[in-house]
Amino acid sequence: MIRRELEYFFGAIRFFTRLPVPGWVGHSAEALNHSARYFPAVGLMVGGIGALVYLGAALLWPQPVAVLLSMAATIYATGAFHEDGLSDTADGLGGGWEKVRILEIMKDSRVGSYGVVALVLALLGKFVLLSSLEPALVPIALLAGHAVSRFYATVLLATMDYVREDQLSKAKPLATRMSGGAMLVALCFAIAPLLGLPLFQVLAGVALASMATLWLARKFHRWLGGYTGDCLGATQQLAEIAFYLGLVANFSALKA
Repeated sequence: MIRRELEYFFGAIRFFTRLPVPGWVGHSAEALNHSARYFPAVGLMVGGIGALVYLGAALLWPQPVAVLLSMAATIYATGAFHEDGLSDTADGLGGGWEKVRILEIMKDSRVGSYGVVALVLALLGKFVLLSSLEPALVPIALLAGHAVSRFYATVLLATMDYVREDQLSKAKPLATRMSGGAMLVALCFAIAPLLGLPLFQVLAGVALASMATLWLARKFHRWLGGYTGDCLGATQQLAEIAFYLGLVANFSALKA
């Protein structure tokens, strides 16, 4: 059983990142489907890479430079997997007016103006928000942001229908609904890093990430009737940004 779970975990790493995995790890659609429970765990690894780079860079450079290098490290680790999904989703929803056309645009490898704007805003947003945090909180924020945002993507897997019909789609093996036990495993990995952050900031971050995910889910349901792999990437990106937005919010100003 332990070996099987390790295979699922390493399968998730291989699917969602560029990180190497042991040679004994097999590959099958069934195993990849079960690996979705470890989506937030992969987020912990990616966030951990960003946190380590940030801590090392902060010894030599100002916080904005350290944040920029940490972002570059996480993007390199994932191969811009989720950023690509955000770009494709923005192009599809921005340029299409009916389901078939939206899916065609999202599948096109070319990046349109909506995708470019979405990528620029997303990267700039994460940079500004992480640079605005207290320096000591940035490493934990990276761990939490990457794990929590990936949990919200698993929520779509558990609650919505997969809409692409082509069997060659990269997210097709993940399209089976997740069990309650699998969701609990994913939730545990998402909650763990939150324990290292101030409670009120965590609540604000989770609330905003939830709102962002719900907003996207409603759009996906309205225009597509479900989700695609690109939708999962867009959800991860927007939820991560929303989470950081909650962490840096200055609610004390509202009491003045």
